[in-house]
Amino acid sequence: MLNMEQTDFTEKYEALLFQIPLFRDLPLNIKHLLVDKLDFTVYAIKKNDIVARQHTHCKRLMVLLEGRLRVDSMDASDNEVLIEYIIAPRAFATPYLFKLDTTLPATFKAMEDGVLLTATNESVFRLMSEIPDLLKSFLGVAGNCTKCTDLRLKALSYKNIRSRFVAYLFEYKAENSSVVKIEHNQVELADYLCVTRPALTREINKMMKERLISMKGKTVELLQIAELKRVIL
Repeated sequence: MLNMEQTDFTEKYEALLFQIPLFRDLPLNIKHLLVDKLDFTVYAIKKNDIVARQHTHCKRLMVLLEGRLRVDSMDASDNEVLIEYIIAPRAFATPYLFKLDTTLPATFKAMEDGVLLTATNESVFRLMSEIPDLLKSFLGVAGNCTKCTDLRLKALSYKNIRSRFVAYLFEYKAENSSVVKIEHNQVELADYLCVTRPALTREINKMMKERLISMKGKTVELLQIAELKRVIL
């Protein structure tokens, strides 16, 4: 890995590892088998460390155990485009591990100090061959990663700030709920939606005055769901 210092795999990190969707629902005996048979290394990462760089190959399963990553991609015009923020504990770049083309489409940079676990793709593949439940879990996670990318591109396809914000809210809204717990603060959210923070703040304030939403911190209540849906139709 890129200039990162190895650290010990503690019980705390083992517990965090088994919180990620890839491993979370596996039987306990299989979890113990994973720890024994995975060829993995744990790294302490520092703020601004490049964890993985765009256009390099994904050769290892990567799991962020602590910290946050910013994911950016350079487009054809050499413009840096924010893709997403990754918040631990979470595996990332999973769909690229076994693709024919394993080239990463973005750069993953640490936003704060954290901990990263990586495992060789050979050891991951060997375990998936032996454990059907792990293979099924991997396919589900890889599918969800593709879905998240599609949802982000859909949000950015809208031309105005309100539409992008509403699309984002419905992306994170749980089924049969009118309350949305968002992952980003307003600075991060403005970057994510490719708008300026003051413009986003003004639009959110307008929506609150129109009683379309109420917002406190990172919790948003959708007050008029039908009306909000019309914004993104």
